[in-house]
Amino acid sequence: MKKYEIAVLPGDGIGKEVVPPALEVLQTVADIHGGFQFEFTEFPWSCDYYAEHGKMLPDDGLEILKGFEGIFLGAVGNPKIIPDHVSLWGLLIKIRREFEQVINIRPAKFFKGLRSPLLNPSDFDLIVVRENSEGEYSEVGGRIHKGENEMAIQNAIFTRIGSERAMRFAFELAKKRRGHVTSATKSNGIFHSMPFWDEVFSDVKADYPDIKTDAYHIDALAAFFVTRPQIFDVIVASNLFGDILTDIGGAIMGSIGIAPAANINLNGKYPSMFEPVHGSAPDIYGKNIANPIGQIWTAKMMLDHFGYDEAGKLLLDAIGDSIKSGHITRDIGGQLSTREAADAIINNFKKRAN
Repeated sequence: MKKYEIAVLPGDGIGKEVVPPALEVLQTVADIHGGFQFEFTEFPWSCDYYAEHGKMLPDDGLEILKGFEGIFLGAVGNPKIIPDHVSLWGLLIKIRREFEQVINIRPAKFFKGLRSPLLNPSDFDLIVVRENSEGEYSEVGGRIHKGENEMAIQNAIFTRIGSERAMRFAFELAKKRRGHVTSATKSNGIFHSMPFWDEVFSDVKADYPDIKTDAYHIDALAAFFVTRPQIFDVIVASNLFGDILTDIGGAIMGSIGIAPAANINLNGKYPSMFEPVHGSAPDIYGKNIANPIGQIWTAKMMLDHFGYDEAGKLLLDAIGDSIKSGHITRDIGGQLSTREAADAIINNFKKRAN
């Protein structure tokens, strides 16, 4: 039986509340499915850890994580302790960069029973493939001078290797879905990087003649996410554009609290990392009302990554069953606690699996 050793980082705020039930869901899936099992090792690296040690993780933290087959992250951030950019770059982004997690994927879909802010959601089901290692989020740049003459320069870095591998990942994903890839660009306004992005996209799509393609400028694309999200299948985007689009994806579903994400390492040297899109939500931490769906859907993405697509589909269906029946937390129209909502998903998974 295959055993997967998973490093668990509940992190901050509601991450500490939604990760434990999500682990129970994963264990239930493994027990029922058979053929694999999980072994979870938890680490307390977080803003609280920073308050005590002056760092988000120990000096050998990455060396420790390197030995695991996956990383299951809850949430990062507590601005009462340290600024968000310090906590993120000290843990989440540090892991993404140093573990070469060059692809970030985030789905969004319409769930019956979930109140979307859209008048007519039209059963959308899309996934954004976000380049995760460079682009607008590069560390190249700097600041000079002080006072009224102070200047900040932020350089966006686009490489052919980085752009092409994100695009090829998107095309390969589209082959398993509905056969359509949309490129997010802005070549009418950004002079160098976006025309380059368009050129690489044109080169890559030539290798996939059976996949239909479109390209939209990011401003129009963001609008189409709201007005006609049902036209999209797979969207490939740069680091910043992908980040923005996926928050819109969460919003049109009805809550960013249900949106999942996966940070994928392609070369096999390091583990991939799975995390919900939502933040640590310190304002509701400790109230047992945090929505666990984002964390549990993230668990589904980890199952997919390990090749257990059937189990992952059953889990997503169980999430849909819970939403449709109203067995959800108050933030999305239900009355359940975090624990009760997770239990509902577990029960629905058991029904579907039997």
